Amino acid sequence: MEMVCNRSFTLSTGNGERSRLRCLNNGVPQRSVLAPLLFNIYISDLPTTISRKYAYADSLAIMHVDGDWKAVEEALIKDMATLVEYLHSWKLKLSTTKTVSSVFYLNNKKAKRELKVNFNNETLPFCYGPKHLGVTLDRVLTYRRHLESLRNKLTSRIALLRRLAGSDLGSGATSLRTATLALVNSTAEYCVLVWCRSAHTHLIDPTINDAL
Repeated sequence: MEMVCNRSFTLSTGNGERSRLRCLNNGVPQRSVLAPLLFNIYISDLPTTISRKYAYADSLAIMHVDGDWKAVEEALIKDMATLVEYLHSWKLKLSTTKTVSSVFYLNNKKAKRELKVNFNNETLPFCYGPKHLGVTLDRVLTYRRHLESLRNKLTSRIALLRRLAGSDLGSGATSLRTATLALVNSTAEYCVLVWCRSAHTHLIDPTINDAL
């Protein structure tokens, strides 16, 4: 039970000062293995919404499909009100800096149109390329922006591996292989099932070959 109760902490500064011991009345340690499971149990009674809900740990997305823009906005506004009320009742706070609205469709004539989703008398920021669980989305779900960002990230990591391979730090084949698997392969394979059918996967193929 030490995960959820009888927890305390102190604050230390760089000059050696330390605060008195304080007790934590709620929450669980961040980045702990059990934290996502406990959070899912805590919110297992999420209310029914018009939109479909997609949750992973403390990340929640709602999606409504309709050919009419007004119908989409009305559904999302109603669902946001329902969810905000639920969060308030369980002493949870919505992260307004991370909450945005977005839309996905193929009609190029309305490419600049934005959703107007309100909650608590405020309009949610509209984002043309939102990032969800580390994957950057775009209006027509080509994943080009995500793959461009991934290519840049892999290129910088491969440059680091080249320096290790050409140095006198004792980087043998085994250590270089381990570093490549950890720095390159794990990053390149993240959410690959989501974007593997994109027409822009050629953006990262050369970087993978460089790593090999």
